[in-house]
Amino acid sequence: MNITKRQSTSKDVAKLAGVSRTTVSLVLNSVENAQISAETRQRVFLAAEALEYVPNATAQALVSRRTQVIGLLLTRQPHQLEADGFVLQALEGMLEVVRAHRLRLLIDVVEPEHQERAYLDLVRAKRIDGIVFSGPRSDDAALQNLEREGFPTILMGHLPNSPFCSVDVDNVLAARQATEYLLSLGHRRIACITNAPLSYSAAAERLLGYQQALQAAGIIPNPALLRQGGFDPQSGYEAMVSLLQGAEPFSAAFVASDTVLMGAKRAIRERGLQIPQDMSLLGFDDIPWAQYADPPMTTVHLPARDLGKQACQMLLQVLNAEKPPNRNLILPAPLVIRQSCQPV
Repeated sequence: MNITKRQSTSKDVAKLAGVSRTTVSLVLNSVENAQISAETRQRVFLAAEALEYVPNATAQALVSRRTQVIGLLLTRQPHQLEADGFVLQALEGMLEVVRAHRLRLLIDVVEPEHQERAYLDLVRAKRIDGIVFSGPRSDDAALQNLEREGFPTILMGHLPNSPFCSVDVDNVLAARQATEYLLSLGHRRIACITNAPLSYSAAAERLLGYQQALQAAGIIPNPALLRQGGFDPQSGYEAMVSLLQGAEPFSAAFVASDTVLMGAKRAIRERGLQIPQDMSLLGFDDIPWAQYADPPMTTVHLPARDLGKQACQMLLQVLNAEKPPNRNLILPAPLVIRQSCQPV
C-alpha cells in the first residue's frame, strides 16, 4: 500500500519554531525591514529545514513582491550555444547560488536583431526580479533601456562607463600574457582569431592584448593575420582555412576561445599540419575539453563557474538593497601551459 507523505505547511513550521505564521512568512521571504531577531530567524530556518518545508511560489511573490526568479540573458544566435563550454560552466555557478537561496533561474537567448524588444518585454512582464547579462556589446543601445527602467542588472563581462555592476576577467592582460608566451618561444609571426565579432567587449579586449604584446616586442600587428570568430567551431574552422590560404605565413596562432579553436584545429589537421610540430596553437577559456585534446591545449583559464557564481551573488546583493563590495569585480585568468605550443 502506498502512503503519501503529507507536505509540510507554514503552520507546521510556525508550531515547531514557536512563532506565528506571519513571522514564518516574513523570515522565509526575506522581507525587508521586518523587525525579527536573529535568534528567531534561526529557529524558523531550522524548523523549515527539519520539516523539509518548501514555500509556495505564488504566496512568496505576493508577500515579498518578488517573483523569486532571476534571469540569465544571452545575446547570441541559438546555434552558437551548442558547443559553448563557457555558458554551461557559468550556468553551474549560477545554479549553485540559486538553489542555495531557493530561487529559480530563467534563461533567455536573445538574437541581436531582436534584443531591444526582448529586454523590455522581460522587464515589463515582471517575470523576473533581475538579470545577469552575459556577453555585453559596445553597440547594444538596448541596454540603455534597462538603465532607464532602473532594472537590477549585472554584467558578466563589462562595458566602459557602464552604470551596471560587473564581474569579469582582465581580458586585455590575459591575452597579452598568452601572446607574450608565444613570443617567448621565439614566434614572431603570430595569427589571431577572435572569439566573437569585435562589437563584443571581450573580443575587442582580447585582440587589444594580443596587439599590445606584439607592439611591446617591436612587431607591427599584421591585419592579414587577423580573423574574427563567432562563438562556434565553424567560425574557427572558416577563419583558419582563410588564414592558411592567405599569402602571409605564420608559425603560431592565438585563438581567443577554445570553442572557436576546435574548428581551427580541424582546419590545421586537414592541411596535413601537426600541432605543435608545424604550428603552435594557444586558446582562451580552458573549457573541460582542452586538457583532453590531442595534444592537450595551452590556454588561458577563464573561471567561468566563479564568474556565474559571483554575478549571481552580486545580483542578490543589489536586489536586497546592499552595496556590492566591488562594483566591478575582476577575477584572475592565468595561462595554463600544456603541450600545444613549442619553440620555433
